[in-house]
Amino acid sequence: MRNLVLATGVALLLAGSTAFAADDDRPLPPQNAQKLSAIIAKVEQRDGFHYVKEVDWDKDGYTVTYYTADKAKVEITFDPVTAEPK
Repeated sequence: MRNLVLATGVALLLAGSTAFAADDDRPLPPQNAQKLSAIIAKVEQRDGFHYVKEVDWDKDGYTVTYYTADKAKVEITFDPVTAEPK
């Protein structure tokens, strides 16, 4: 019985791992893209930064939504290769 439970758990884990595969209809970042952590580090250094709300990826780059200490919402799209705002 124990082996059956273990085998079932492993099978579910392996089957569930494919749910995190890239969407076929969404582009992937280029091979020479900067690390997302480098882009987030730039955002965190901006004046008045308080917290990151969301990060999204599309063909235009990474769009980071964050809030400032005075509760202003800011959205910036970064070039994935240069990590500079567009």
